[in-house]
Amino acid sequence: MASLGTEPKHFIQHDTLPHALPPLESAIINRIQCRIVALDLRGHGETKVRNPEDLSAETMSKDVGNVVEALYGDLPPPIMLIGHSMGGAIAVHTAVANLVPSLLGLCMIDVVEGTAMDALNSMQNFLRSRPKTFKSLENAIEWRCEGAASPEGPKAIVEGIIEEEEEEDEDEEGGGSVNKRKKEDDTETKKEHLYTWRIELAKTEKYWDGWFRGLSNLFLSCPTPKLLLLAGVDRLDKDLTIGQMQGKFQMQVLPQCGHAVHEDAPDKVAEAVATFLIRHRFTEPIGGFQW
Repeated sequence: MASLGTEPKHFIQHDTLPHALPPLESAIINRIQCRIVALDLRGHGETKVRNPEDLSAETMSKDVGNVVEALYGDLPPPIMLIGHSMGGAIAVHTAVANLVPSLLGLCMIDVVEGTAMDALNSMQNFLRSRPKTFKSLENAIEWRCEGAASPEGPKAIVEGIIEEEEEEDEDEEGGGSVNKRKKEDDTETKKEHLYTWRIELAKTEKYWDGWFRGLSNLFLSCPTPKLLLLAGVDRLDKDLTIGQMQGKFQMQVLPQCGHAVHEDAPDKVAEAVATFLIRHRFTEPIGGFQW
């Protein structure tokens, strides 16, 4: 999310399978006066909660509101919420629930209700196709780097979504020697299975529908200025097409990008966000940025 304190603050929220944010963050702050807060949603990064598998839209929206309150108390600065994919949906749910009272803008990156709902049908197959464990952090980064332009973003991502497997405790008295022998026998195997996913997304399926169903109308109902960035115009559904024709939000298509638009073209995304904020007089350009 982004905030404009005396400068706006941008609160940036990632997807369930987060993509690189650092290049986007630096590209934005090099163009406009703002501060950026990039959240680790529950089950990711350094965030620790009692129930990391509660990924309901309501819970995660409240998480965002709680972070804003913890950071700024009763007088938060002007804030723009920016979210990619599921993070974009959570930004919309947060805005609709009025959990950020100083909200001045909303940006969704490549998330549209119709396309997202269709994609959920193949989500379980995708999750089953992922490796269940990794031999090392480097092995996980290598897997994530396939198709990535730079390894730096995937490195930061992987460190936030996998963790070292914990060894089982010895529960029964006298079972120590047996377990010890078993551990010694399995030493080589365990060396090859040191890292696993922090959260089992397959178990959160009951929440997926709630992220995206009705999202287009929720987005359109938000009274703040809105920006929708898409990788392709074919992603627009009927409600958003009508809303765009009625001028209810600003839309920009970034061609030759995949779903991780902000990773494939961070400078173009930053330029779109910066121009949007300057046009609405929410902030000022810096560094000679021409909009």
